[in-house]
Formats: sequence, C-alpha cells, structure tokens
Amino acid sequence: MNLTFYKYQGTGNDFVMIDNRTKIFPKTNTDKISQICDRHFGIGADGIILIENDNDFDFKMIYFNADGSQTFCGNGGRCAVAFAKYLNIIKDKTTFLAYDGQHFAEINEGIVSLHMIDVHEIVVKENSVFAYTGTQHHVEMVDELDNYPVFDNGKKIRYSYADPGSNVNFAQQINENTFRVRTYEKGVEDETLACGTGVTAVAIAMHKTNKTKSNSISLPVEGGILQVSFNENNGIYTNVFLKGPAKFVFEGDIVI
Repeated sequence: MNLTFYKYQGTGNDFVMIDNRTKIFPKTNTDKISQICDRHFGIGADGIILIENDNDFDFKMIYFNADGSQTFCGNGGRCAVAFAKYLNIIKDKTTFLAYDGQHFAEINEGIVSLHMIDVHEIVVKENSVFAYTGTQHHVEMVDELDNYPVFDNGKKIRYSYADPGSNVNFAQQINENTFRVRTYEKGVEDETLACGTGVTAVAIAMHKTNKTKSNSISLPVEGGILQVSFNENNGIYTNVFLKGPAKFVFEGDIVI
C-alpha cells in the first residue's frame, strides 16, 4: 500500500509526518517504524509523528522514536502543530493530546509556541540535574562544548539510568540568559541537531541551580535557536513554553 508522508523539521530535529485519521498506519510494527526512519534504507528521520482524531481535542499526536519506542517530543509537538495547520485541522491556535497529556500551542508565520507540561520532578545532583519535561532528561554543564564527546559520554550516561534510560544534555553558558546545548537522544541513540524537551530541561535546570535568574532563556542548538520561558513558584515550574520554527521540507509516497 502506498502511503503519503510529509517531512518536517524544527531546528534540525526532523520527523516523518503522517495523517493517520483513517488509522491506516501499522503502529505496532516497530521494525517498519525503524526502517522508515533509517537514513540509508528509508526516508530518514529522528522519529515518526502520526496525527489522529480525538473526541475531546483538535487532534491526537502519537510520536515514535526511530527505534519504535513511544514518548513525547517537544520539537515534534511543534511540527505536529504546523502539520495540523497544513491539513486544515486547526488555524492559529490549538489544544491537542500527546503522550504526556494535553498541550496548547499557537503558530504564527512558521514559529510555534508550545505549552509544555508543568515540571516538578527535578533532582539536583553533585554535577548534574535530572528533570522530567515530558520525557527523562539528564543535564550537565561542560566546557568547550564544540569539542565535547557528546556521543560517547552521552551514551554512557543514557544507560546509567534505569529503564527507559534518559536523554542527555550537555550545556555551556554563554551569558546570563543564553545556554548552548547539545543532546544525545535515547530512542534515536545518537546526537540530534536539537531536542525541545531537552532545552526545556536545560533552561529549568539552569534556573534551579541559580546559573540564571531569568525566566526567559535562549538556547542555541546545532540546528538553530530555541526559546524557553516559564514561571517558578516553590520549586514548581508552570506556564512553560517552548518556542521556535517548524518547517515543511518535502512530501512523497512510501510503500508500507
């Protein structure tokens, strides 16, 4: 069967987008998901996003990592909003359902501002911070991020956490409210050009550990720049927004 797909990217985090409102995609076939995401034998992507109908929300977003595992993805959520607008499901504002619950978002000229979940699971360790921002994230500050062995060290740390493991973010402070970030993503099992839940975790970790007093933080990643803003009260972070571009790349057909 031929299936039409659409390729989107948010600061280099790239996704295969599929309109699955007719429930035609084989969601239980993890081998097929991995094959589609393979950059040599498939379309190539960090993950697959399905848009489905939901009785209580504008749409439901289902996200699969390249290995077929499910989670929430911040940049994927922003791309899902752009794709839903393309499909005429929404206009400029939406409330949709995802792996970690409901999300509100706005889109304006290709820039998507996505309301993330409240963040209250934060563990400050001696040299790192763990935060749950829709998925698990380890945050660690390093020097000379350009030359840092993100893949090797990220992989070690990723598997040091109990199943399902943790994404790993390495950050370097540029100024009071700017932190560069590189991320090793579980499920992709590689460094990606950006990670939305990752930069959200970094922004909150930097505020939590008093590296910044700002509640609006700029986060340059390998694929561009993301913005994270939030409110903090008694150690709980609310009104968390992830903002950045979400762009259509191309569309095509694949046999499944």
